[in-house]
Amino acid sequence: MARPRQAPQLLLAILVALVAFTYQVKKTFMSVQEVPASGAYVVTTLEYVTSEFNQESDDKYNFRIVRVLKVKKLVTDHLEYHVNFEMRRTTCQRLEANNCSFQEGVLYKQIECFYSVFVVPWFEKYKILHKNCTNG
Repeated sequence: MARPRQAPQLLLAILVALVAFTYQVKKTFMSVQEVPASGAYVVTTLEYVTSEFNQESDDKYNFRIVRVLKVKKLVTDHLEYHVNFEMRRTTCQRLEANNCSFQEGVLYKQIECFYSVFVVPWFEKYKILHKNCTNG
């Protein structure tokens, strides 16, 4: 039996072991499935991605999604969306955002993007985990 002085040390050792074990446990996906682009949280995620892309872009004009190629939803303690889509440059400049048509001619530009987005929709929390865009 542990002496009274050793009890706090034993409890501390157990606590340290539990914390270490918790950090070693990897995230387990409860489900991975392809979902339609019209899904409730997919639409808001795509709006977030478009907004972030335009804020970070050095381009004089905004871009808008033309076509969603694929959406995968990963479920754990949060949602994670992996989205492939095509975007095109619009006629709207950075501060404009309504009813923008697409650029034609010399200003035409289309890109294809992949984004991985951490989503907790019930708290409206989004975080881009990975992104990659290439000229289309």
